[in-house]
Amino acid sequence: MHATPPDFDSNFFKSALGRFPTGVTVITASLPGQPPVGLTVSSFNSVSLDPPLVVWSLSRNSSSLATIQQCDRYVIHVLASDQMMFAQRFSKGTAAQRFEGLALTTAPNGSPRLDAQCAAWFECVNRSRYEEGDHIIFVGQVEHCGRNDSLPLVYHSGGYDLTPSPTDTK
Repeated sequence: MHATPPDFDSNFFKSALGRFPTGVTVITASLPGQPPVGLTVSSFNSVSLDPPLVVWSLSRNSSSLATIQQCDRYVIHVLASDQMMFAQRFSKGTAAQRFEGLALTTAPNGSPRLDAQCAAWFECVNRSRYEEGDHIIFVGQVEHCGRNDSLPLVYHSGGYDLTPSPTDTK
């Protein structure tokens, strides 16, 4: 079946998509002997519990694409509601600028991981990828993960929605 041409432009489509709130993640990876790369991604979701699979997508124009396509593993960090600065930092600048002054640790299988109290993190094997439109869809098989009770950072309608804490009353 062939799709008919859209009756909207890309700006309207982006605005309509913005009506759906998403979590905010930072993905980090590296290749042997090279500095790490990191980027902000909001297109993250679960796929399967058995095996544990997650999915996310990356623009074909991303400066991090070559490393992500070639790496064996990467870490997905689900940002906490007080970590908007990480989302902003990893959405602009060079790879070196994104990591400047940040403490890193390693996940159990050696992937670079932010040394920060993110709401959750997932170390994934770079299982498969699919080329669709102007993005590459990545499926990661989760080998290790961690979590805490932090509330997540949410992105909605072009901005960050700082999720209120459970103790806030109105």
